Formats: sequence, structure tokens, C-alpha cells
Amino acid sequence: MKRTPAFPASEREPTKEVTDGNEAAATDSVNLGHGLKQRHLSMIALGGVIGAGLFVGSGAGIRAAGPAIVLAYAASGLLVMLVMRMLGEMAAANPASGSFSVHAERSLGPWAGFTAGWMFWMLLCVAVAAEAIGAADIMVGWFPDTESWMWVALFMVVFTGTNLAAVSNFGEFEFWFAALKVAAIAAFLILGILAIMGALPGTDAPGTDNLTGDGGFLPNGVDGLVVGLLASVFAFGGLETVTIAAAESEHPRKGVAKAVRTAMWRIGLFYVGSMLVIVTLIPWDDMAVVNDGPYVAVLNHIDIPAAGDTMNVIVLIALLSAMNANIYGASRMAYSLVARDQGPRFLKTVSNRVPRRAVVASAAFGFLAVLFNYWWPETIFKWLLNMVGAAVLVVWGFIAAAQLRMRRQLEREAPDKLIVRMWLFPYLTWVALVGTVGVLLLMLREDDTRTQLFFTAGLAVVFAIIGYVRQRAAGQAGGVNATAVVAAAKADHDDPVGAPGTTGTPDRSGDGTGEAPKDAPNS
Repeated sequence: MKRTPAFPASEREPTKEVTDGNEAAATDSVNLGHGLKQRHLSMIALGGVIGAGLFVGSGAGIRAAGPAIVLAYAASGLLVMLVMRMLGEMAAANPASGSFSVHAERSLGPWAGFTAGWMFWMLLCVAVAAEAIGAADIMVGWFPDTESWMWVALFMVVFTGTNLAAVSNFGEFEFWFAALKVAAIAAFLILGILAIMGALPGTDAPGTDNLTGDGGFLPNGVDGLVVGLLASVFAFGGLETVTIAAAESEHPRKGVAKAVRTAMWRIGLFYVGSMLVIVTLIPWDDMAVVNDGPYVAVLNHIDIPAAGDTMNVIVLIALLSAMNANIYGASRMAYSLVARDQGPRFLKTVSNRVPRRAVVASAAFGFLAVLFNYWWPETIFKWLLNMVGAAVLVVWGFIAAAQLRMRRQLEREAPDKLIVRMWLFPYLTWVALVGTVGVLLLMLREDDTRTQLFFTAGLAVVFAIIGYVRQRAAGQAGGVNATAVVAAAKADHDDPVGAPGTTGTPDRSGDGTGEAPKDAPNS
């Protein structure tokens, strides 16, 4: 196989392999930094799934499902935990800056890696735009003499700058953002439990009145529960970022394994626990749940001063955290894709161990989407939102399908690399895959989600066709090369060779995974 030696200069082009068959083309995370610490990964994993959708968007779900929103969040939380476990298994065995895109390419073929990767990149870039607009709206509310575009520009410049610097800067920002979000949720749960017990001044224990009154636990029937389920699924977000970030950490395998394990039960505690507190303390049909947001409604109910402003601060932090993480995730996904010859080559350049061109391109697309919102809010920007509306479910489907194939190969050839194991494999993997498809089918029931599903399906088909045509043009067959998958997993990525101050053979495995597969036969 052909290899290009690592460049000694600070600005270099990623190393590359010429691959045969359907062996994943190589990127090289060794050219990226390794400045993320375990505390960064743990908080990224934990804070990544606490988005603004939980604080604001959950009100619509409560309004539709009533107290049964607890069941909806429990079901969607279970699905998210299964997806996170599958992704954690693959990431611990084979850390890669392209995460599930690399795993899909190795397991299912280059077309799958192309489709999953670019759909995810587009999802993150559009999300950056939506988050910037939301954060700007909060700031305009506090400073009414300012314009929204001023705040959008400020936030975009700040977080683009953060991501252009060393990866440790991103890690520090996300660590403190996530810490504040976790502290806010923990404080809310503590206050809520005390209020439920009647232990706060001026509060009486509500018992089960709000859970069983006003139409019962399931006031709007199954239809309401379905709406609540759809709302809850899309409230979860950002679980993939930690597996992308793992490739730039000090000890990728151990780090991502620990981060995934510690995040599991906390997802259920924060989401399901907070929903249970909300519907226990206040009636589900209280208009304040939708108008003010469920968290503000509860804080007002228990007479917490300045509840609205307090929650606006927390929502702002959640939005800014998501902006920062999404610019990072989009830039690393774009870098991984182009380094595997799955995108425009000019984005390959790495400067001071940061893929700066990929950062600027990802942030620029997000800023362009913001402009679309101002210029054509009901056409182009709405189309963008619809196209990525169900993209995360497509990504989850690729994760499940890739894990099904990769797990069996690793069990045969490199079982010692299965640091994190999917529970009850393959049964729960199939449960996750069926659950993901089930949510997609449920989207057909509602007008808004049906539109999103059709737009997302169209985008997925377009990317899949482009990916398949590129794959055929490169002479690569579909399917999986077991030797490539196993060889990629055999490197000890816990010693990130090639990083400053380290010695050893540079990583050429394909996206920072260790040894390069040698003379891998075509399948």
C-alpha cells in the first residue's frame, strides 16, 4: 500500500492510503490534536444530550401526552441509551474523528459512510443556524435596542474562533457549559422533589392529583402519546459528539468507554426524572406549560424568584453550548470525510493540529443558513429545517446496521478490543433498529413530521446515490472487508502516536485508529 509520510511542518496535508475493495479509505486523526482530557469527555457525553429542546420544546409534548409524557421520555430515552451503547462499543474498539461515518463505511461500504457523514454534517450546520437565531432572540429580549443579526455575528465569530484554536479550548468551553447545564437540572430536580414532599415553604404535597386528574394519566389517548413520543425523541441531541471528540483525547479507548458508561443512567435521571417532577407538581393542561415553558411554570409554581430570567440564562447556555459543539462536530466530520476522499480536497489542510478550513467551511454554511432565515424564512430556510428534520434517525439507523456487522467480526478476530459491549447482542441491536424505523413510521401520522420525513428521505436518497456512484467509479464493491475492520481495531490508540512530545510510528489506520491494514484482500 502507498503511504505518504507525515509532514514535519505545522501545516500539513493529511496522510493517505490507497485502498482496495471496500476497505475504508484512511484519514489520520494523528494529525489532529490530543488535548481533550477525561473530564472533558465525561462532561461532553453528559451535557451533549441536554439541549435547549429539553427546557423549551418539552412543553408541547406535555400538552399532547399529559402525564404519559413520562412514558414517552422513558421509551425514547431507552432508544437513545441503546444507540449510545452501540456507538460507544464501536468507538472504543476503533476511535475515529469520523465516528459512525467511518464505522458505516467499513461495515456497509463507502456509500454508507458518505451518506451518514454528509447528512450529519448538514444537520449540525443547520442546527448551528437555528441555535444562533434562538440565542440572539434571548439577547434582543434583554437588550431591545440591539439587532438580532449583531448577536448572531458575535456568537458565530466567538465560537468559530474557539474551534480554530487548540482542541483543548473547545474542551474547556464545553466542560463549563455542560457543568452549568447539569447543575441547573440537578438543582431543578432537588427543588422539585422537595416541593413534591411539601418540604418547601408555602408548598403542599400534591400527591397523585395531577397525575390522575384532568382526564387521567393518558388524557389524549394513544394519539397524544405518539405526539409526545415524537417530541421527546427529538429533544435528545448531541450524543454522537463524544465519540467524535474521543479521537482527539489523551486516551481515546478508555476515555470514550468511561464517558459512555457514566452517561447511561444520567440520561434517564435528567430527562425522565424532570418530566415526572413537572407533571406531578402542576396540571398538564396548565397554559403556562406551553406559554412559559414547563421548567419556568414549575419554578413559578413553587415561588422561585425571577424564574423566567433564570431559565432564559440556562436556555442561552444550552444554545451556546450546542453551537460550540456542533461547529466542532461538523468540522471534524467534514475533515474525516474529505480525508477519506469523500469530499472537496481543499478542506484537508490541517494547521497547528486543527482542521481550520473545515471549521471555517462548517461555520460559514451555518452563517449562510442564518442569512437564509432572514431573506427567505418560509422557503429555503424552512426547506433546510425539513431536510434535516429526521436526519438523526437516519444516522441512528446506520449506527445500528454498522454495529450488527462490526460486532461479529470483532468477536471473531479481536475480542480484546470490545471494551464496551452492547447489551444482549444482537437482540437489543435489533430492538434499536426496529425502534428507529418505528419512529420514522410514526412521523407519517402528523402533518409537520410527515413533511420532514419526506424531505429527509429525499436528501438521504440523493446522498446515497452520489455515494454509490462515487463508490462504483472508484471500483469499490459494496459490503464489508472484515480484515480491514479488525486491523483497524488492533492499534493501541491509548498512546496517540504522532502527537507532539510522543514517539512511535505515525497512525495510518484510517481516521486515527492505529495500524494500517496490510494487504487486506477484497471481500
